[in-house]
Amino acid sequence: MKICIVVDDNAGYTPEEALKEGIYLVRMPIIIDGEEYYENRNIDYDTFYNKLENDANISTSQPSIGEILELWNELLKDYDQIVHMPMSSGLSATCETAKGLAKAYAGKVFVVDNHRISVTLKSAVNDAKKLIEEGKNGQEIKEYLEKTAYESKIFIMVNTLKYLKKGGRITPAAALVGEALHLKPVLTINGGKLDAFKKCIGVKKSKKAMIEAIKKERETTFKDVPNDKLDLAFAYTKDYDLALEFALQAKKELGFDTHQAIDPLSLSVATHTGPGVIGIGLTKKIK
Repeated sequence: MKICIVVDDNAGYTPEEALKEGIYLVRMPIIIDGEEYYENRNIDYDTFYNKLENDANISTSQPSIGEILELWNELLKDYDQIVHMPMSSGLSATCETAKGLAKAYAGKVFVVDNHRISVTLKSAVNDAKKLIEEGKNGQEIKEYLEKTAYESKIFIMVNTLKYLKKGGRITPAAALVGEALHLKPVLTINGGKLDAFKKCIGVKKSKKAMIEAIKKERETTFKDVPNDKLDLAFAYTKDYDLALEFALQAKKELGFDTHQAIDPLSLSVATHTGPGVIGIGLTKKIK
């Protein structure tokens, strides 16, 4: 049985990486001043961040139903089954839309909601690839990935509250106070949704809070799991040097020799978080 993997670009894959890994991407639309853009297709990072920081009207949208169906139909000419892995249903309605569409493809398309995004979703893709190599079918892969969905943790520092305010995630008053106090809040993906974790003043304290949070997860959620059975990965928006500095500090303090990646967050995620974000993810690898 031939099985392929489809994932949206919020997992952090570029088209070149996806081609190399043998997976297929669904592009997330970004609407800028009424025009539709797609990352790595008709807008680059510099242009996007220039528009974002100059207060262009930017929002995100679900992929078109037609584009998803066209991709599925084309892939099913060469594959027996598709494992479709959107971003967490707690962050977007994309997953529920795909589930609805998959009903017409019973036994052929399996939509996985494993409540992940970015580097943790990429780790789940790696698990899915290994399961395919072991001869598992689409239903078995879906069941495994959803069963192990919460065997991952991700924490991110937001550099400014401006974009959370624009997206309606915090009130204008809270944003004003936060900016005045130079807050760099740490957020977490909890149950597939983005939640506040800790309020910190300054980047240095936010970094420390994220490292301490991962240490605690090592002692609880991932107790007795050796480092070589865990994926440690990092994400960022715009400022790679800041992310690299944080990765080196975190690896040293956490006792990891390697890390999976330092990936830029997708532009659709950056729309809501803004530039200067750094994040850390820890995920248990497949048994």
